[in-house]
Amino acid sequence: MSDSAALLTTPLNATHRRLGAKMVDFGGWDMPVQYKGILDEHRAVRTGVGVFDVSHMGELVIRGPQALDLVNWIATNDASKLKTGQVQYSALLYEHGGFVDDILVHKVSDDEYFICVNASNQEKDFDHIAAEDHFQATVENAGARYAQIAIQGPKAVELCQRLTTTLLEPIRYYWFTDGEFAGVPARIARTGYTGEDGFEVYVSPEDASTVWDAVCSLGAQPCGLGARNTLRLEAKMALYGHEIDATLSPFEADLAWMVKMDKPNFIGKRALEKQKAAGIHRKLVGFEMVGRGIGRDGYEIEIDGEKAGWVTSGGPAPTLGKNIGLCYLPIAHAVPGQKINVIIRGVGVEAVTVPTPFYKRAK
Repeated sequence: MSDSAALLTTPLNATHRRLGAKMVDFGGWDMPVQYKGILDEHRAVRTGVGVFDVSHMGELVIRGPQALDLVNWIATNDASKLKTGQVQYSALLYEHGGFVDDILVHKVSDDEYFICVNASNQEKDFDHIAAEDHFQATVENAGARYAQIAIQGPKAVELCQRLTTTLLEPIRYYWFTDGEFAGVPARIARTGYTGEDGFEVYVSPEDASTVWDAVCSLGAQPCGLGARNTLRLEAKMALYGHEIDATLSPFEADLAWMVKMDKPNFIGKRALEKQKAAGIHRKLVGFEMVGRGIGRDGYEIEIDGEKAGWVTSGGPAPTLGKNIGLCYLPIAHAVPGQKINVIIRGVGVEAVTVPTPFYKRAK
């Protein structure tokens, strides 16, 4: 464990320690990796309700008469398609087409957008957007004004409904509303990072403990970053620094669906046009281990004895009872059924590429 005195903390840090969480340094934040155990917490989210402190994530607010123009310039998806109260997965790119970050864009009104960004990228994202603000709009780094609590699982709606007068069932996936939750003002978004139904609730830092304690009192299982990682891997949700970074494009990351090339313009569009015309040379795919072993993040992959790619994320999939992973392979080999060898401690261990996502919840 790192020296917590040098780390950033969320408003729930004392709560995590009181609950006996194992704390780790996560990108400069003192965060819980597990409470009872990753397997127990993973299963709680797949079968019941789990609650995560994700207050380390960042929030940016873009306001002004040209707020939409700024959002559409800095992000790959088309925010003009959003209705008030709708959420959109999108990306910030550099001019060369690599990722600055992946983001969630919430349309609050015609002249206000609320953007959730990754924890370690929030200052970089703010600087990037502010430098590109040539519009009648302002950008606020609002992270200090929010705590974020994710309540996820097939029973999340039922549990959460007991804590608010806002009718939750009518809120569709990737929509949000403002109301009260556990008696405090909250932004309630039906989004998440686990592959399950549920909500991400944004409240003031002073109210974080109120929401956390209320959710836990109704039976939600406190969950740490360990379960969050196995859950998102099963659902094939990208993690910055693993599946996406400045060297990788959305086309390579199998995220072309969030790039709207028919928009008039956006940062990185010219580079993506060139890449699309030339064709990509590598692509993100899923794999299952055939031999004994786990293909961990960063391990090399060989095909027919030649270095072919690398593992971006890998580990056990508790829901599936298999060891799985994501990796980049040359485009000719990025198809289901390709036999590969994951190099584990210098030895090639057999694996095979498979369709993704590995897990998809029943509707």
